[in-house]
Amino acid sequence: MADNSTVDVTTDDALGSHDVMDLLHLLRKREVSAAELRAAAQARIDVANPSLNAVVRTLDVEGNAAGPFAGIPTVLKDNEDLEGYPTLHGSWAPADRPATGSNPWVAQYLGLGFAPLAKTTLPEFGLTATTESSRYGATRNPWNTGHSTGGSSGGSAALVASGAVPIGHANDGGGSIRIPAALNGLVGLKPSRGRLIDLPELDRLPVNLVTQGVLTRSVRDTAYYFAEAERVYRNPDLPPIGMVVRPERRRLRVGLLAESLAGTPLDPHTRDAVIDAGRTLADLGHEVSEVTLDVGEQFGRDFLRYWALLSFMLQRAGGRFIGEGFDGSKTEALTKGLSAMFVQQAVKTPLSMRRLVRASREPEPVYQDVDIVVSPVVSHPAPPIGYLGPDVPVREQLVRLLRFTSFTPLQNVCGSPAISLPLARNPEGLPIGVQVAAPVGEERRLLSIALELEEAMPWPRTATA
Repeated sequence: MADNSTVDVTTDDALGSHDVMDLLHLLRKREVSAAELRAAAQARIDVANPSLNAVVRTLDVEGNAAGPFAGIPTVLKDNEDLEGYPTLHGSWAPADRPATGSNPWVAQYLGLGFAPLAKTTLPEFGLTATTESSRYGATRNPWNTGHSTGGSSGGSAALVASGAVPIGHANDGGGSIRIPAALNGLVGLKPSRGRLIDLPELDRLPVNLVTQGVLTRSVRDTAYYFAEAERVYRNPDLPPIGMVVRPERRRLRVGLLAESLAGTPLDPHTRDAVIDAGRTLADLGHEVSEVTLDVGEQFGRDFLRYWALLSFMLQRAGGRFIGEGFDGSKTEALTKGLSAMFVQQAVKTPLSMRRLVRASREPEPVYQDVDIVVSPVVSHPAPPIGYLGPDVPVREQLVRLLRFTSFTPLQNVCGSPAISLPLARNPEGLPIGVQVAAPVGEERRLLSIALELEEAMPWPRTATA
């Protein structure tokens, strides 16, 4: 494989260049069959994966044939239990033994009709923003294989962005849906905390950071996924999303954040993309004004200490969370380094946790004055392979990581939704994602504005489109 190449496996087969909604229409008209779509997707994965390195293992599972997504090919990130297959979390530490059952979110995914063809790569335990690990190596970006797919849902992102499958599973504990979406030219919605069914154990953590979701190439595919998932499970504490098919007429107060957070450098092309999105929204009649967020260095330190606590729990007691046979000595340097950081800073952790818990329970002040906030997803486009990889010394890796990802963790702590939209590309052709965030429970608002931006600022669906 040559570095700096593009990978687009779209071809004239049953999948064509269609998104999920187009494919469902063709299935209903019986112009294609589920078997034809699955065979086409498997053939595309076989072509794409040698260049992308996105597949952990192939799967042979069936979804609910009566589900709304029956017949749609997809993939599953390898940090969720699927009955009969190991869950290895991108690490050498877990035992390579089959899961005895599927977890609640995976069971719902299968119930919706999805039948995943593969489990996909992630960095060890999803702890960093690039999909590179000592176990599986580097997963490469279809837009430029010399660059990262982001993380932690980078394997799924690579296969969706290359055209191998139209939709892929992702989850987000600090940006892991939005960052791969931004780096791979995809749509990625991190929902509100508790929006989708998930492991009950997560709610026992001081702050539940993790939400499930999908990566798609169109806003309407994401909207339809959340509408159908809500028909199976709806959190009564959150307003319903419903099916969002067109932008709302209501004009919004838009807060524009086009500057760096906590003094970290911001790529000028990324800044321009945010400003262009704000200008487009103003032209569409929305009221746009500049805002600032109270996300300084203290928040970054607090979040890092929590990340260190979680790493300590995994490295020292992973068997309790991941299963018997877990060997913490086989974890990577980043996991061990974060675990050691927790031990060194343990006396400071309780105060950090109190601040994060308080932030998770209080409304975000910015939404007193605006309805949505438009900002970067990350501080620069996809970095080269190795820039955040496991061979980088831990301290340098953490400095680079914090500078790269300062825009996404706030929504994980506050439990609010945010969506990444691929609204621009840099001069080298790498995608630039723009984040739109809203108060807790307002996914419908985000999907509405996303549909409006998609129409006004359309994006290419694959790397060679």
